[in-house]
Amino acid sequence: MGQKVPPLSTRLGYIQEWDSRWFPLRQAPKLLKEDIEIRRLIMQRFPYASVSKIAIERAGNFLRVILHTARPGMVIGRRGADIENLKIFLEERTGRKTFVNVLEIKNPELDAVLVAQSIAFQLERRVHHRRAMKRAIERTMAAGAGGIKVMVSGRLGGAEIARFECLKEGRVPTSTFRADVVYGAIEAHTVMGKIGVKVWIFKKEYFTKSREELVEELRKAKSQETVTLQPDGSQRVSSGEPGILKTETKIQAAPASTENLSTVPKEIKKHQEPEQ
Repeated sequence: MGQKVPPLSTRLGYIQEWDSRWFPLRQAPKLLKEDIEIRRLIMQRFPYASVSKIAIERAGNFLRVILHTARPGMVIGRRGADIENLKIFLEERTGRKTFVNVLEIKNPELDAVLVAQSIAFQLERRVHHRRAMKRAIERTMAAGAGGIKVMVSGRLGGAEIARFECLKEGRVPTSTFRADVVYGAIEAHTVMGKIGVKVWIFKKEYFTKSREELVEELRKAKSQETVTLQPDGSQRVSSGEPGILKTETKIQAAPASTENLSTVPKEIKKHQEPEQ
């Protein structure tokens, strides 16, 4: 059977970072349980605020919670009232000095968690699952993604027997570590039961140059070409800059004639004189 590995875990420390950034080993079980509880409470408090990721940082008795959301206004509230209430609530629960930061997601169509949430909300409103999946794929590809894969599983369409369906467009290289692949999984609570939604989105590849970058480097190399005259009469065309392979082309000059060039005009003049 296939061994499924979460895309985030294989890229930690390489192109992805941890959601919980702290390292007290003796208190690790207690703090890990506290992190899970904090994330659960925040998601219950803001179910429709499009919260994608909750990062937690700890230093001593200080706690910092970073919310990544596509709707920062719903989290902050009017004049910052909601975020201030959340700060007080977390301080009462954890007993630590808490700071709450809100970061806006510029492109929600490229966030796998938010795409999965939108599909789940449509399924709860009894939209056909295949229509919701195709609509999400079209929006994600239009936003500039390299590929997307969507999978739904459960009693689709109210069927008695559960099944799963998967749609894919573009390429999703889950086994390529330099590929930035984001993953999100959400459950939709419908009348017929739970329906799971999984989304993989391939954004780009790190450490590789795009076609536009290669064309720009070639244009710069052409603009820096220089022609140098060699002592033997040949020309040397050199081009290059730091980071680009230096190329040189040698143009050989045509060999000079061994005949006495001074006699050629006289011979031509002699043939041109009319006879007397």
